[in-house]
Amino acid sequence: MRFLYVAPRYHTNQMDIMKGLVEHGHEVCFISHYAAAIEDYSYVTPIVLGYSPLYRLIDRLYVKVLHRKDPTAIVFKIQHGFPPVGKLYRTMRDFKPDVVILRERSVYSMAAYLICQKRGYPCILYNQNPLWSQPDKKDLLHRVAGRLSPKARITPVMGIQKPGASRKENDYFVPFVAEPRRAPQDRTYFAEDTVHILCIGKYEIRKHHLMLLETVRQLQYQYRLHLTLVGEATNHFQKDYCAQVRDYVKEHHMEELVTVKVNVPRKCMEQEYLAADVYVLPSTLEMASVSQLEAMSYSLPVICSDTNGTACYVEDGVTGYQFRDCDQEDLSAKLEQLLSDRNRMKQMGAAGYRALVENYNFDRYFTSIMQIVEKEKG
Repeated sequence: MRFLYVAPRYHTNQMDIMKGLVEHGHEVCFISHYAAAIEDYSYVTPIVLGYSPLYRLIDRLYVKVLHRKDPTAIVFKIQHGFPPVGKLYRTMRDFKPDVVILRERSVYSMAAYLICQKRGYPCILYNQNPLWSQPDKKDLLHRVAGRLSPKARITPVMGIQKPGASRKENDYFVPFVAEPRRAPQDRTYFAEDTVHILCIGKYEIRKHHLMLLETVRQLQYQYRLHLTLVGEATNHFQKDYCAQVRDYVKEHHMEELVTVKVNVPRKCMEQEYLAADVYVLPSTLEMASVSQLEAMSYSLPVICSDTNGTACYVEDGVTGYQFRDCDQEDLSAKLEQLLSDRNRMKQMGAAGYRALVENYNFDRYFTSIMQIVEKEKG
């Protein structure tokens, strides 16, 4: 089959999906709005169509002039950027997809959806809004966006079945995919009799590197441990925050306790996971992260906040722990539960690996997509 994806960028959380499609003999075309500094094209090289010339002027004015001090301004284009329509139409027409998966209810995706309707291509919306969520807003803009988006939606975020939340008929939970990489019996733990903690995330304030550093600083006197931070720092906001992280390490004399790494290529990430004993993701406002699945694929226990959209991938007390969002005291308590019992740490890592093999594999993803396409056709 021919799969066409249209998304802002070729994100790492799609890597194992692309790998699975290619290795199973399917054709994949991935159209992205832009290319990020760190991407891996081992299986699929995206077609970076970019934006229309008019929008590039608008974006430059918005980011460089009107909101030059706002680190979040660069994401304005994800929702509002519009494509070079002629190039988009020709690319989609020439590929002749059997199914199209569009990322987000954005202007870019709406243009692609109109092309799908004209050409008769089956189409699915993919975003990270929870499966169980509050009813859609009914104002004019949201109604228009709904009409210009596919009826079927997939999300890797389950959400919480709380009062007022509901699941829409054409919404489906399709979790992220991660390939099993190292079973617990095939790896080693606690090199140099030390617990090695790994944290991966862009150098942004919401990732809470400083909170994790403070936690490790307090626990260092009770346990032999080492923390490795790995993250992207490509724009000046990220570089400034990374400098704050390095300054904290230096000011608290933690150079032997903490290693700070920047812009590590994806091909080098395996050695980071294999060198670790536990994975910690302390970030807040995390819509959906795939890194905890990657950690589970290397048989690591995981700690993440309870507001992380994909916290449901971590079974609390079985494959790791969920701590209260932005609560350093609770993060410290959960991390100490692992540090105090190395056998439990290994057992949780093994349980995470089993959960990954059973629940987060490519076959489940592919079967789900095919079932949705058939249902929508019917």
